[in-house]
Parts: sequence; C-alpha cells; structure tokens
Amino acid sequence: MADLQANDIMITNVVTVQSDITIGELSNILLKNKVSGVPVVDKEDKLIGIVTEADIIKDNIKIKFPFYFDPLMVSVYMVDFEKYNENVKDYLNTKVEEIMNQRVKTANPQTPVNEIADIMVNSKVNRVPIIDENKKVVGIVTRADIVKSMI
Repeated sequence: MADLQANDIMITNVVTVQSDITIGELSNILLKNKVSGVPVVDKEDKLIGIVTEADIIKDNIKIKFPFYFDPLMVSVYMVDFEKYNENVKDYLNTKVEEIMNQRVKTANPQTPVNEIADIMVNSKVNRVPIIDENKKVVGIVTRADIVKSMI
C-alpha cells in the first residue's frame, strides 16, 4: 500500500451531482447507483462540495412523525399526519446546496494511498474525491477501495 497512489485504486466513473437538484432527486441517484455519497460539481464540473446519506438523514431528523394515535382524537392525528406529509414533500424539494458540505477533503491522482487513508481516519470521512489541477473530479477513493488495495 505504501507505493500505491490514488490513480492506482480510484474509481474513475464517478457519479456527481449539481447543487441545484433536489434532495428527492439526490436520494434516487444514490439508490440507483448504490453509493452513499457523491461529489457536488458546478456547471463547469468543478468540485464545490460533497453530499452523503448522512447529510440527508441529519437534516431529516428535524421532521417529526406523529407517533401517537388516540382513536378519540382522529381528526387531530390526521391534521398532524397531513402536516408531516407536507413537511416531507417540502424537505424532498430542498436543494442539495442547502445540505452539502462545502469543506471537502480532496487528493490528487499522485497522492499516496496511505495519505488518503490518514485523511479518512483523521477527518472521519468515507470517501475522498480525486481532483485535477482545475478542481475537476477525475476519480474517488472510498474506504472499501483502500481495503481492497491491501489484499
């Protein structure tokens, strides 16, 4: 692993999103591609952030589901449930730019894999986008990629 560089193990077919898509669209992209996070790029494909399932969940905690049910209070419960549904719809229409992390830990293609591992451990991140000199995403290294490189 000491001699390996990012370009030896990185995934080059990187799924990216733009900041103006909604959380609902982002959720579908994550599920369809079986990934838990993606880099966010601008119109010129330059890295401007990263967004993960954790960002979706963390912000979603603010939406409270009505957990009680009293048969005598059905009308109150229905109002709460309808408000919950409206809150979820509003949340899913929120733009990714409102929940993305703009302070992204990155590396370049020549960065040694052990340095990327240090970034992940010290910064508590699961993925590191690999960018070129123009800040364009050319790859991504995940924790799983590092584990694979060790065997």
